[in-house]
Amino acid sequence: GASAAMAHGPGRCCCCQEAAAAGGEGGAAWGLYLRIDRQRLQCLNERREGSGALVFRAWEQRGDRAQFVESDDDEELLFNVPFTGNVKLKGVMVMGEDDGTHPAEMRLFKNIPHMSFDDTAREAEQTFSLNRDLTGELEYPTKIARFSNVHHLSIHFPRNFGAETTKIFYIGLKGEWTEAHRHEVTICSYEASPNPADHRSEPITPQTPFIS
Repeated sequence: GASAAMAHGPGRCCCCQEAAAAGGEGGAAWGLYLRIDRQRLQCLNERREGSGALVFRAWEQRGDRAQFVESDDDEELLFNVPFTGNVKLKGVMVMGEDDGTHPAEMRLFKNIPHMSFDDTAREAEQTFSLNRDLTGELEYPTKIARFSNVHHLSIHFPRNFGAETTKIFYIGLKGEWTEAHRHEVTICSYEASPNPADHRSEPITPQTPFIS
């Protein structure tokens, strides 16, 4: 299948997918924004609180230039994006302005909730050099083997093309979503429940007076 071809081709076969995306059904592929746990979504160093969340929206609305996030103190931005299940992340798209505010580098980290800028010193799962993209033409394919079981994605933009602040209008996330395995939780709690019963086999008569 296609997945086997992808495993050993370093992201070569992505052009056909991009062509398919351009063919109008692209919107569905970029639907992971629906799977973001927005209550816990964070954007660090955003100038206007809550603006970071606006850039994760429908693919068809990526051209809405009224919604954007701008960095505050310097050019860095860091997004903590928790999902409502497990995600196989296949591609990322980043749109900005045609000037120095467009991010120039993107670093992806997986499954490190509540990352801070201090944490970005560690090695990223994958780093991309970005080109300016104003219309949503550039897809950055991930190394799928590294991003096949993501429940939390951190996206770090360490630098831009020379401006004091960074501006992002849209971040597209492409991939597959599977529901978190809730049944495992039930199994665990079921296995755990006999433990209190084990202790009950000890003589409990002395304690009875104290049970109110």
